[in-house]
Amino acid sequence: ALARAIADKPHTAVRTGKEMFYRQLSKELSDAYAYAGNVMACNMMAEDTVEGIDAFLQKREPDFDRFRP
Repeated sequence: ALARAIADKPHTAVRTGKEMFYRQLSKELSDAYAYAGNVMACNMMAEDTVEGIDAFLQKREPDFDRFRP
């Protein structure tokens, strides 16, 4: 169930989140927070993130499949 829930999320968000997690491990806490905040802000510009926000506002299911490789 957990794997399916993750697989249903936007591919870009999952990839970006995993990369962010591993890169921040070696940073001091304040640097890790700053780095994570920057990555999350940049991720807001991704097409699949915009689709997710639009779908939420329009009260519909997002169509992330069109963004999958």
